[in-house]
Amino acid sequence: MINVNDIAAADQRCRDGEHAIFETPLTPSPMLSAICSADVYLKHEQMQRTGSFKYRGALNTLLLARERGASPAVVAASSGNHGLAVATAARATGFTATVYVPATADPAKLAAIQGAGAMLETVDGDSLQAELTAREVASRAGNLFISPYNDPDVVAGQGTIGLELMRQCPTADRVIVAVGGGGLMSGIATAMRESGSSAKFVGVWPEVACSMYRCLEAGKIIDVAEDVTLSDGTAGGVEQGAITFGLLASLLDERWLISERAIGEAMRWLAQNEHLLVEGSAAMAVAPLLAARTELAGRRVVVVLCGRNIALERFLAAVERASAPL
Repeated sequence: MINVNDIAAADQRCRDGEHAIFETPLTPSPMLSAICSADVYLKHEQMQRTGSFKYRGALNTLLLARERGASPAVVAASSGNHGLAVATAARATGFTATVYVPATADPAKLAAIQGAGAMLETVDGDSLQAELTAREVASRAGNLFISPYNDPDVVAGQGTIGLELMRQCPTADRVIVAVGGGGLMSGIATAMRESGSSAKFVGVWPEVACSMYRCLEAGKIIDVAEDVTLSDGTAGGVEQGAITFGLLASLLDERWLISERAIGEAMRWLAQNEHLLVEGSAAMAVAPLLAARTELAGRRVVVVLCGRNIALERFLAAVERASAPL
C-alpha cells in the first residue's frame, strides 16, 4: 500500500515553497509526566498550517496530482479539518475545490473552508455518506476525489509526522494517536516502524463513535451506529475497501476507548495547565495520561495533538460540562 520510501518522497515534496508544511514542535510535558509516572512529550500538530495535521496529506496529494496532469477541479468530503486542508492546498497548487460536508458539521469549520476558497455541498447523513456522495460525483465528472484517509498519497503525507518523530524522539516507547479513518496513525506507524522504531502504537477512539475500532474487532468493515461526540474530527463510518483498515490491523498494538467526560476533562486540563486550546480529537489522545494508566508508567510517551479547530463557544460548553459534578 505505502512504505517509508513513499513517505520520504512526500516529506521532500512538501518541504519546498512558501506553502510548505511546517516541522511542528515536540515539547516535554513535566506535569503529564508526573501524573502518569512517564516521560511525556506533546507533538503539536495543532500548529500545522490550517490548524491540523490534515494539510500534510492534502498538499502531498495535490502536488502529485499537478505532476500527473489531473483535472483542475478536485472534490473532497470532510467534517471540517480535511476540507479546510484541501481548500487551502488546492488554492496553493492551482486547483479549485468542492467539499461535501455532513449536515452536522461544525459551522465554524465550514466557515473556514469557505474562507479558504472552496465551494461547499451539504449532504444529509454522516461523514461516510458525505464521502460516498463526493466520490460518486467526482467519478461522474472525471475529477480527482481526495479521501480523508482512503488514499495512499494522503496517508503518505500524514506519515511525514512519523519521520519528524524519528528525528525528534527516536527512542519513543509509546505513540498515542486519535483515530478516525486511520490515515494519521497508518502514516505515522508505517514511517516509524520501517525506520527502525520499536515504539508501540496506541489508537484511541470516543466510546460513542468508534467505527474503525468496531471494524477491527469484527475483522472486517461493518456499519456502526455512532452518537455525537466531542471528537467530531474522528467521527464517521469506514468506507468499504479502505486501505487504512489493513494498515491499522497490522500496525496498531493497543486500542483504547475514551468517554465523553474524559475528553472534556482533557480539553479543560490542557487549557488550564498547558495553556493549549485544542479540539476534542486532540484532547482525547491526552485523556489516557490523565487517567494515569499503568501501561504508560516508566515509558517515553509521545502524544499527537492533531488539531485546534473548534469554535470558542463549543469549547467553553465542553469544559463546563466536564467540570460539573457527576
